[in-house]
Amino acid sequence: MSDPTEARPMERVCFQLQVIPERIEEYRERHAAVWPEMLRALRETGWHNYSLFLRDDGLLIGYFETPSLDEALSGMAERDVNRRWQAEMAELFEDLGGARPDSGFTRLHEVFHLGDEQTSDTSRGAPTT
Repeated sequence: MSDPTEARPMERVCFQLQVIPERIEEYRERHAAVWPEMLRALRETGWHNYSLFLRDDGLLIGYFETPSLDEALSGMAERDVNRRWQAEMAELFEDLGGARPDSGFTRLHEVFHLGDEQTSDTSRGAPTT
């Protein structure tokens, strides 16, 4: 049976958060052992090709693809495992203003994607870097 999300175009989502510098090692350790139930919930709610990148100063960049960001976020908001995970992870971040990490991130806007340039007028101009 095929995946029902295959027919829907994927939305590419990139976001940033700031890990408290003194808690970076703890953040890494927790992500080396993400709960299997949490991994399953992410997959079931439409989080695909999900990656996290962490700079030495705590800047965290996340990326994933999903048929619908709103559906992916609301699907996770309904999961008890996500409520528990977010509560434990929140203490590792700066500047959440009382929000959970999964709703307190800053979304970055895509300005270029290799593959989209063929349908764009910019492909006739200077190379994009």
